[in-house]
Amino acid sequence: MPVKTWSTPIVSEEKQSIPCVLCGSRSFKDSISCEGFSYVSCLSCGLVQMNPQPLEAEIKNRYCDKKNYLDYELANEEAFLKLQLLALNDSGFFELEKQILSKSSFDPSPNSPPRILDIGCATGSLLEYMKNRGWEVTGVEISASQAEYGKQKRKLDIRNLTLKENNFPFKNFNVVLASHLIEHLNDPAALVKEVRRILSPQGRFFVTTPNIAGFQARLFKGRWRSAIFDHLFLFSVKTLSRLLLESGFLIEKVSTWGGLAQGIAPSLLKSAFDKAAKRFGFGDVMIIRARNQP
Repeated sequence: MPVKTWSTPIVSEEKQSIPCVLCGSRSFKDSISCEGFSYVSCLSCGLVQMNPQPLEAEIKNRYCDKKNYLDYELANEEAFLKLQLLALNDSGFFELEKQILSKSSFDPSPNSPPRILDIGCATGSLLEYMKNRGWEVTGVEISASQAEYGKQKRKLDIRNLTLKENNFPFKNFNVVLASHLIEHLNDPAALVKEVRRILSPQGRFFVTTPNIAGFQARLFKGRWRSAIFDHLFLFSVKTLSRLLLESGFLIEKVSTWGGLAQGIAPSLLKSAFDKAAKRFGFGDVMIIRARNQP
């Protein structure tokens, strides 16, 4: 059995029913039953979601200065950074980076370094990596303990506010990253809209999230490692692509990975499944590279 992602312990929270954030429908059917919570899928567009879902204030409270969350991130940040870099490589980020760092037309301010924003940057390990490559870096992290760690230990510009509350300038960033973030939010459509506002023309948005249409999700259902209390939405390539397209982005590249979790199959079988998942698009996690259209 694969180990699930860290999650907030299941608690009783105030909830409300909402229309589907992707298509506005209020018609749902049961989708995934987990221990203590469940998901429904929209009958119109197929988006899998918790509904009713906890209020935004309840969600914010989950991440406010929880020391055990900081400890978890610090214990795993080296492994997380490696996975993030592999995902960015699959998405073509480093080829695109060559153009941006060479002061191409993607730069909104030719007299300063290109700018990158990491939303949900945790302790800032990826931001530190990007800073060392020549980027001007900014992070958004609502967990106060993690934001403070990145500011104090790594001397990074990390804002302990939500993306919307930061009110960044219009067309301010060349690249925006959101790794394992969008599935935690009450309103992912609002996030995508705000990202488009702050991205430069032709700027890129890189979104990484679990893939509900992947092999492992279909196999394990309610025991899937990404079917956790903290994930309010479970996207497929189809539903996330639709969200991005309808918000004004152009999808440039999609990649998935992770055929079988570590420890549930012999290494040769896992290797074969992992290669097939990447080739045929049924991986456990996906990354989408989207371009802002003027």
